[in-house]
Amino acid sequence: MSYIRSLLFSMGMLVSMVFFAVAGIILYLLFVPFPIRYRFITQWSRFTLWWLKLTCRIDYQVEGQEHIPDQPAILFCKHQSTWETLALQRLFPPQAWVLKRELMWLPLFGWAMATLKPVAIDRNAGRQAVKKIIEVGTQRLRNGLWVVIFPEGTRVPPGETKRFGIGGALLAQKSGYAVVPVAHNAGEFWPRRAFLKKAGTIKVVIGPLIESEGRSAAEINRLAQQWIEKTMTRIEQIPDPKKNSSVF
Repeated sequence: MSYIRSLLFSMGMLVSMVFFAVAGIILYLLFVPFPIRYRFITQWSRFTLWWLKLTCRIDYQVEGQEHIPDQPAILFCKHQSTWETLALQRLFPPQAWVLKRELMWLPLFGWAMATLKPVAIDRNAGRQAVKKIIEVGTQRLRNGLWVVIFPEGTRVPPGETKRFGIGGALLAQKSGYAVVPVAHNAGEFWPRRAFLKKAGTIKVVIGPLIESEGRSAAEINRLAQQWIEKTMTRIEQIPDPKKNSSVF
């Protein structure tokens, strides 16, 4: 049943993606204003989360929504799965994502994504990539969009962590906008590069605002990573091998 449910979900996700991508590109070519296009295309995330719950019985619960500010901010989110890229669109105001530019080259999906004002970077460009995050990210924030950053840079399996990249923290420091940290355990139910899904309820925790004024990029990163990793230890459901081992 797990295989059948996962297959049904994947089929529905693919078909709906093609529909929304084509429609989104057409709206762009017709010069439909960005707010309308964004609202339409992101309905795909709403459908996909609903379809995931229906087929694979994966739901989610959110803690800390009172921490979401009225003004734009920079999201530092744990990256374990494809799930959070969809859920963030439902939980937060309109946003621009910092992502690798190669995604823009994907037929239909990437083309549609390119119409939503992402901050597309060449991850091999070093300082130039960081400079672009700061310049374009600041512009997006001033235009009323939130900026979404996965500071670990790639999806990390449950129970693991990577050093936070400096780009997002420098954006916060230079722009003066605050950081909102987000922790979740989606990787336990929708693992990276995995076809089979596991039924259950994903836990999402939105943390208190981390103000950037008067703080260095290193301090912003440290505060964000400390909060995220501490929260992950609370919500992760990974069995502790030490508890299951015999003591001689």
